[in-house]
Amino acid sequence: MTDPRRNLPSVGALLETPGIARLAQRAPRPVLVAAVREVLERARRDDPGETADWCASVTAVLDALDRASLHAVLNGTGVVLHTNLGRAPLADTALTAITAVAAGYSNLELDLESGERGSRQVHCAAILRELTGAEDALVVNNGASALVLALNTLADGRDCIVSRGELVEIGGSFRIPDIMARSGARLVEVGTTNRTHLDDYRRALGPGTAAIVKVHRSNFSMDGFVADVPAAALAELAHAHHSALIHDLGSGLLMSLAAVGLTGEPTAADAVRGGATLVTMSGDKLLGGPQAGIAVGTRSAIAALRTNPLARALRVDKMTLAALAATLALYREPERALREIPVLAQLATSVADLRGRAARLVRALEVRRPAETGVVIAVVETEASVGGGAFPAARIPSVAVAFTGGATTLERRLRLGSPSVLARIADGRVLIDLRTVAPRDDDLLATAVAAALTGGV
Repeated sequence: MTDPRRNLPSVGALLETPGIARLAQRAPRPVLVAAVREVLERARRDDPGETADWCASVTAVLDALDRASLHAVLNGTGVVLHTNLGRAPLADTALTAITAVAAGYSNLELDLESGERGSRQVHCAAILRELTGAEDALVVNNGASALVLALNTLADGRDCIVSRGELVEIGGSFRIPDIMARSGARLVEVGTTNRTHLDDYRRALGPGTAAIVKVHRSNFSMDGFVADVPAAALAELAHAHHSALIHDLGSGLLMSLAAVGLTGEPTAADAVRGGATLVTMSGDKLLGGPQAGIAVGTRSAIAALRTNPLARALRVDKMTLAALAATLALYREPERALREIPVLAQLATSVADLRGRAARLVRALEVRRPAETGVVIAVVETEASVGGGAFPAARIPSVAVAFTGGATTLERRLRLGSPSVLARIADGRVLIDLRTVAPRDDDLLATAVAAALTGGV
């Protein structure tokens, strides 16, 4: 039997066909050749006997190359801080700040007053001190980096005491014990998974103890027969032993969210008032800023972090500092922060507002979609979540637009559309939760969903 792959055209023959030859006007020849080769390779691998529309296939490959790998998506999952989707969207003021410093030169490391070299750390340190009550602050590239830098600076080669109930995995298979080991600190486990007492820490203290580490369990909760030790009590014990308390706060919460029904998560100021030597946290979680790691604490501890050679390896760029400083400035007016920081605004949006937006979306879709799609559209009550390792037990009343019929196909069409719409499937229905969609994107969402429905399910 003749191998059907022998009948496939050559690269040169395809390049000479009129349709593909015209594609040379939109793509450099090496790119076009690579696209033709990719199409031929797919044909050899998938179904060499099937007649292909070569021009259409090559055009599709070029379209994929033109589209950036990293691009914006619409989050309809109902998870506000979705790690896979980049966590916190930035406030408009942060975007403006990024543009201002990225478009040209900036005083990143220049003291304009003296004309001499300065430090990039000054751009966020003062406002972090103001908002948290800490003596000083340092910014690095993410939350795990802040913890590693703190441990390496204060406890390299020495003991760090941690409750077994706080040896958590923080995502992406990164675990606190592994992070501590890489930092050079020696882990000393105390207590049990569900119960740890102050005496457990006291008995573990010794001449080799550099720090007690308090890890806030921000991505899960434990109920029932449980006990842990408040950070303030650990701080008192650590300081009496001339050791440090490192409080890994995680979420970066800077203001109480009790007004929107979310309680139980400590703020950074709470942790500082509790007596921690250092408090570490992320910038792109509940703080609502860019990816960054923040350490606030005593003047001497932050000074030690600054002189650690790792601080340079973990430093942040000018765009991160600009966005973080602009985001932090919004917290000077808590009401403004709730309005303008997208994460906080999403958490604060009322169910009534969401219900109204959902109804308008359904009306828009009824007008735009074909008469016969086999899909039933309805507004439904649902529950959203904070995500991002914060308020793990909280379930936030929300509203979604539900699509019944051909759920798997529709979800895929939404995900692969332009723009991509990330939804979830529950009880055989596709749900697009409007709590995590910005109101200004409602029209864009309607267009994307209508296109997915038009494609058929």
